[in-house]
Amino acid sequence: MRLSRYFLPVLKETPAEAQIVSHRYMLRAGMIKQQSAGIYSWLPMGFKVLRKIENIVHEEQMRAGHIPVQMPILQGADLWRESGRYDDYGQEMLRMQDRHGRDLLYTPTAEEMVTDIFRSHVSSYKDLPLTLYQIQWKFRDEIRPRFGVMRGREFYMKDGYNFDLTKEDALHAYNRHLVSYLRTYERMGLQAIPMRADSGPIGGDDTHEFLVLADTGESEVFYDSAVTDLSFGDREIDYDSHEQCAGVLDEFTSKYARTDETHDEALFNAVPEERRRTARGIEVGQIFYFGTKYSEAMGATVQGPDGKPVPVHMGSHGIGVSRLLGAIIEASHDDKGIIWPEGVTPFHCGIVNLKQGDDEADAACDALYKSLISLGLDPLYDDRKERAGGKFATMDLIGLPWRITVGPRGLKNGVVELTCRRTGESEEMPPEQAVAKVAAIYEKHMVRGL
Repeated sequence: MRLSRYFLPVLKETPAEAQIVSHRYMLRAGMIKQQSAGIYSWLPMGFKVLRKIENIVHEEQMRAGHIPVQMPILQGADLWRESGRYDDYGQEMLRMQDRHGRDLLYTPTAEEMVTDIFRSHVSSYKDLPLTLYQIQWKFRDEIRPRFGVMRGREFYMKDGYNFDLTKEDALHAYNRHLVSYLRTYERMGLQAIPMRADSGPIGGDDTHEFLVLADTGESEVFYDSAVTDLSFGDREIDYDSHEQCAGVLDEFTSKYARTDETHDEALFNAVPEERRRTARGIEVGQIFYFGTKYSEAMGATVQGPDGKPVPVHMGSHGIGVSRLLGAIIEASHDDKGIIWPEGVTPFHCGIVNLKQGDDEADAACDALYKSLISLGLDPLYDDRKERAGGKFATMDLIGLPWRITVGPRGLKNGVVELTCRRTGESEEMPPEQAVAKVAAIYEKHMVRGL
């Protein structure tokens, strides 16, 4: 993309309503525009990152053997009356009626709807295990929406639901989701720590939240600092192996890490004093096992091996896709702007022409641009007739991980400048070498084995 043809409404001043870093930078970098309290339009660059995050979530869900579906945003109230949650959910649920007087609701979550799909089409234990998931817009009428996409009313979310014959199988699904979530967050450049949490209106006894440590987090968290040394890395896991998935769960949850709702002071004090930490955390996902809570209430049964009907064991598993943009920025920024991890950056590399209109500089930038595209990369070429300082400020604000700077002086020596946004370090090299280095950096972010 050439910046002269792109829609990037960058703001020089920070809007007064933006209280936290991610909200300020998303507005200033032209990623979102507020339409009403807690509801945003996603402008091209914000939408581009949203899709990058969504694709990673899809890839890791399918790697784990989960099957995508798409359910409607509006649900009938009758399903929620069956489960007993229609009156219990509270004022966060947006309720309405259609022209025929039928009660509807704007989806805050979809346990009832997916259970109805399951009971309509699955009748035998031979069709289990089954995990269905979607990535869909949700709405919760927050009393005080704030912090931009971090606590909005409308949000984009992955919600998945497992159906299993036994509790043992359902807990394997729980463990399998934990493994897939660890992979998902690390691909986005995040360390999201699984912490024992409260189940809230979803229900169930087994639940972990995934939290990213940040000063602006909504939750107070207590943890053993040893958990921050853990990394899933590039290891291969057999998702069908109960033993391997349980081993990962034990590795990542055996050390103390809890939100304030489930904090146990006695257990925390058993952690060596030098490793006890208290901080703030941003919730970016949660997994639940809730047994037969919904299947019994809604008649979701299968014929068991003995021919008798058995209510299936279930769990639900969510990732806040739109919220992740805010969490990534909160975890990765400086006083100049965003610093995107390579896995989710809207463009792989920025190209800055220091002397737009100079024949040699223009030709060199065009050649770099075409070379990067030919290798499957997505560069953003700042070809505006703008002063160099303004171009650098824009690149720093929007946070592309790598920048190639081209100017007449360097070209006389046969070099361009490659700069790392995270470290600020620059290196002069021939243009073809800069292209090769950028391509090599992104090679490890290519998805394999799906």
